[in-house]
Amino acid sequence: MRRTRWIVLGGCFLAYLFDALEIVLLSLTLPRIRHDMGLTVYQGGLLATATLLGIGVSSVLGGYLADNFGRKKALVLSLLTFGGFTVALYAVPNFSVFLVLRFLAGVGLGTVWSVVSAYIVETWPAESRGRAAAFVISAFPAGGILAATLSGYLLPNWRLLFLIAGAAVVAPVAVVLVCFRESADWAAQKAGNAAAAVSVRDVLRGPLRRTTLLGTLMAALVLTGYWGAMTWLPTYLTTERGLAPGSMARFVMILNIGIFVGYNGFGLLADRIGRRPTIILTLIGAIAALPVYALTTHQTTLLWLGPVFGAFTAFFAVFGSYLGELFPTRARTTGAGFCFNIGRGVSAFAPFALAGLAGSIGFSGGLIVCAGFFALGAAVALLLPRTGDHAEGPGAEALVGLTAPSNA
Repeated sequence: MRRTRWIVLGGCFLAYLFDALEIVLLSLTLPRIRHDMGLTVYQGGLLATATLLGIGVSSVLGGYLADNFGRKKALVLSLLTFGGFTVALYAVPNFSVFLVLRFLAGVGLGTVWSVVSAYIVETWPAESRGRAAAFVISAFPAGGILAATLSGYLLPNWRLLFLIAGAAVVAPVAVVLVCFRESADWAAQKAGNAAAAVSVRDVLRGPLRRTTLLGTLMAALVLTGYWGAMTWLPTYLTTERGLAPGSMARFVMILNIGIFVGYNGFGLLADRIGRRPTIILTLIGAIAALPVYALTTHQTTLLWLGPVFGAFTAFFAVFGSYLGELFPTRARTTGAGFCFNIGRGVSAFAPFALAGLAGSIGFSGGLIVCAGFFALGAAVALLLPRTGDHAEGPGAEALVGLTAPSNA
């Protein structure tokens, strides 16, 4: 088990690294895509929205595949899905096709988060699960750094950039196929309940319903603030703060270094004080930092405030272990994936809405509105249960007799 958990940790990190790479690339290439294809700011926002809507759809499809057919198969399929549709952007002819391809890629992107979170919860013991999950999710800023590096070399050729990024997904696919075993927890419960299929209905009834609805609301509020801010940060800095477009790669790299450090630091804290208190603490930090960041005009200060704000987005990393622990093994990917990815689907409208707000209150005002969504998310988090003492979530009794004990 010790060897297996380290293989899972490294492989899941690599898989999520490429997941993050595909998402961050759109933000970095959006100014150039708009220029080359003659898109309005609203059309640019819709490209991000289409991706997040696809991620929302994955909450149902990805969870169903992983809970009924296995974590390994679902992970491989999700990687191939978003990799293939990203490669297709090399030859995208127009805006409409671009929207469709980003939506389909989003279905694969969202499934990756659901599956790697379940893998970590089911292979790592409770006392170190928070830091393990945070390390895997810290692949997101690492993917952002990789995206910034590749962009620095390849932009303005964004088509070639998407081609290379999509084709490189063969690396995590090979690792999962060769090195991964199926989750022992999933295999044990499936052996005892081979005929019992899992669906979204299982997490929307009985004692699990309240947890699912509150978890989804929390994720939707927090991720609306997160994606609203992160999608338009490069545009905000270039249009309202006068940063040179050429400095964006450096800014994104510094920002993501702060995010990487914050994810892993708060992951350690989550194992000491609990997942929920850590989520609330990071949200308070983001609430305080974002308005200051939005109102600052000094360019050098902006560069260094970025990683401070980025470090407080560690709630994104702790969600993996927290939401996974809220649900029993049999419905873990469905439940956690529903909360997180429906939340991401709802947040799909944040980039578009912030683009609309920018016309009246500017992007800086829109960033302050995003801080308000963080505050609402923190309030909802207070209504959810604490986790961390065991792998089976508080609603496990809803599926008594249908789940196998966790290894933790």
